[in-house]
Amino acid sequence: MPVQTNNTNAPGSWSPDQVSSHVFTDVLGDALYNSLTTVVGSIQGDQPSIRVPVVTDSKSADFVPEGATIPEVEPSLDEVVLQTRKIAVTSAISNEQASQGTTPAQIAASLKRDIVRKLDQALLTQAAPGVGEIAPSVGILNTLGIIEGDPLVSDLDPLVDLISQLEANFANPRVLLVDPLAKAALFRLKTDVAASNVGLLSPATSTPTSPILGLQMIVSPFMPANSGLIVDPSNIVSATSTVDVAQSTDARFYEDAVVYRVVTRCGHAVVHADRLAKLSIGVAADD
Repeated sequence: MPVQTNNTNAPGSWSPDQVSSHVFTDVLGDALYNSLTTVVGSIQGDQPSIRVPVVTDSKSADFVPEGATIPEVEPSLDEVVLQTRKIAVTSAISNEQASQGTTPAQIAASLKRDIVRKLDQALLTQAAPGVGEIAPSVGILNTLGIIEGDPLVSDLDPLVDLISQLEANFANPRVLLVDPLAKAALFRLKTDVAASNVGLLSPATSTPTSPILGLQMIVSPFMPANSGLIVDPSNIVSATSTVDVAQSTDARFYEDAVVYRVVTRCGHAVVHADRLAKLSIGVAADD
């Protein structure tokens, strides 16, 4: 891979001409791992695992007469096994370019955003690993057994029904994750579909200031178009690491270049698939 230099493939504002400041900063929110999962630990390496104990409720508690023997119930013990995989990226620039003001910080920040984007994509849509493998972890949306609700097109009834179904399965729904198109469809819902211009969720010109049916709404471009996902974060366990940034002037010494490297690890697992739900928003099922 060629080293990015001042006179070949770098935009002019990144070259050693006098630049007042780097004004372009691509802002990205926190990784979805922080809001959709419960982090239970951090491990290094592909082989080590975190084993998370899970007890399945027996539902055997009952009234017992005074003086009678209380029946014993054998606990139903299970576990969820987590492994992590490394996500990494490197980039090289010439020493001349690295010496320009805030260039190193800008490069490092850009690579970190790239890592966070991959984390979000992997958490949601990563394909299932091969037979006998548990990592990279399958994306939440590809989890077998996840509940699928009716399309939400003209009112919030399908969302109400899904929340109720999840609560019946002992879930504690907290987050509604949507893509930008689904967000727009929710904002377009009207109190009277036929004639009104009054937003069902808020005035047409403002963003809702309260959760939707008690769910915090988070927007992610890594969700499929016109879709929503209802999440109980306590139902998804994860293992992550910090996002580590390193640089070296030795790796490409003969090219007088600086190499930047950003690395992190992640893994996750759904404890109960029937405590997650997805639905289409803004389009009918056959669209």
